[in-house]
Amino acid sequence: MKIFDEIEKYINDASKKIGVDENFSVTFSNMPKLCDVQCNGCFAAAKKYGKNPFQLATEIVENIDQNEDFIFEVAKPAFINVKITDAKFSKIANEFVNDEMGGVEKHKDKKFVILDYGGANIAKALHIGHLRAPIIGESLKRLYRLLGDKVLGDVHLGDWGLQMGLTELQLYYDGVLDYYFKKKGKEPTITLDMLNVAYPKASARKNVDEDFKKQADEWTIHIQQKVEPYYTIYKKIKEVSVSQIKKHYHELGVDFDLWYGESDADPYVDKALKIIEEKGLAYISDGALVVDVANEDENIPIKKENDEDVQRYKNPMPPAILKKYNGGVLYVTTDIATILMRNTELGVADRIEYVVDGRQAMHFKQVFRVCKKSGISPEKQELIHIGFGTINGKDGKPFKTRDGETIKLEDIINMLINKASEKLIANGTEVTRDTALKIGVAALKFGDLSNTVEKDYIFDLERFMAFEGKTGPYLQYTVVRINSILNKVEENFGEFVVNDEEEREIIRAILRLNSVYDICYRDKSLVSLCNSAYVLASSFSTFYNNHKVISEPDLKKKESYLTLLKLVRNKLMQALNVIGIDVPEKM
Repeated sequence: MKIFDEIEKYINDASKKIGVDENFSVTFSNMPKLCDVQCNGCFAAAKKYGKNPFQLATEIVENIDQNEDFIFEVAKPAFINVKITDAKFSKIANEFVNDEMGGVEKHKDKKFVILDYGGANIAKALHIGHLRAPIIGESLKRLYRLLGDKVLGDVHLGDWGLQMGLTELQLYYDGVLDYYFKKKGKEPTITLDMLNVAYPKASARKNVDEDFKKQADEWTIHIQQKVEPYYTIYKKIKEVSVSQIKKHYHELGVDFDLWYGESDADPYVDKALKIIEEKGLAYISDGALVVDVANEDENIPIKKENDEDVQRYKNPMPPAILKKYNGGVLYVTTDIATILMRNTELGVADRIEYVVDGRQAMHFKQVFRVCKKSGISPEKQELIHIGFGTINGKDGKPFKTRDGETIKLEDIINMLINKASEKLIANGTEVTRDTALKIGVAALKFGDLSNTVEKDYIFDLERFMAFEGKTGPYLQYTVVRINSILNKVEENFGEFVVNDEEEREIIRAILRLNSVYDICYRDKSLVSLCNSAYVLASSFSTFYNNHKVISEPDLKKKESYLTLLKLVRNKLMQALNVIGIDVPEKM
């Protein structure tokens, strides 16, 4: 961070003058009334150089070059406290307001990242379990791009597995496919309503009807081998499903660069298997083709007390199954083939990241290890699984309908719109679907991203939708309020000059906000950004409640206020854009 670099240079230059060659670092202070920035490196350095810590800090401060930007002081036991002067605060604000990035620094070492964060399944209605992947993945994509990375977002549709065989088979038994198999009637128009009935019906049936399950396996293989008419029917189902999936993702403010599915990786399955077999990694076990992926400390057999007992393992890591007994491929196989396809067709990415339910951790360990063992993924390429928790109701259990059914994504979206509409009506604001959708999505995304990614969280729509407190709508409302002021004045912004502590607090909040982008990048979590954006909005509200901007009689002070408002608006909009939140015109 630039301001840290400046302060650290003063401290390190001074330390060298007294014969201490250390790279001291600084952090933000948690007590802004005492100082803005703090250095605590004198404790460790004093021990190394055989000095008293407080005396070392004093000697460093005494040798710091005089300047008008920072005030350096020593505080017991051995802290170097740094206050940013009003002149420097003003300079920072004026630089940021004219900077396209608002003071956020792009990474010098830019990466090529492929982000896999959709995972919707063809022929299935999207439900609440499909929410977190696109919300988290979209925000990470925007964050990476802001900081300079080249990022391709891939929806990676589940369009090649058993659900396809199940759905087609059920449609066949329901008589929908008579045109193809019995040459009767007209060619059917497959609809979403048909799919929403067929898949759940087939999924339940396979659990109690073994013959139906076996038949569905056979139909799935026919589809994967592009046998007609199975493959033509599959393409029609996919077309209808993708249309609906795109609609729902668009409403959530989620966009993908690539609309590939498991089927697109199918031409690479045999290529991947050949590479793996040539490396001597694959072997046949109970008719299936498998690869051992366990490390030395994994999958260690636990001695059985009786011969008839089930064999158990310490640190279980079963082999990765690449082909079933009947020749069918599994998700492990298609995911391996997908990595080969990406590295072949898109270029070798520095990182491939998967935003997928944390319960799939074992799956991705197997996939990644096979790819590394076989060389399908080069040594320097990072393969990362960003596992997330579940969305729960207030009872702490997975969020469902009163009847215990999984809530459809379409119902969630309507729920958001209805709740936002209620809030707008209560505020006396005109209600439009677009405005209500933006507010509802903001509530949902901020509610999700302000929680730790890997943890479960409670879906509390009433709390998420509040126009006050740490919520998405509160941040939107802050920007709307600033826009309403700026829209009333001409584009006549003067130089910003710090006048009081409330303005200092806003610039401090902006500096902290700028610093958390790197933290979010490192942690692959937007929690810090959500928190810092809220702090900035809250600091602005305190300022706004105590200052009359439009009616300020002092012209220079008024212009300074307007410049500050513009800066706050820009910084909040930047943060909201990364989070994936749009701001309506009115609230």
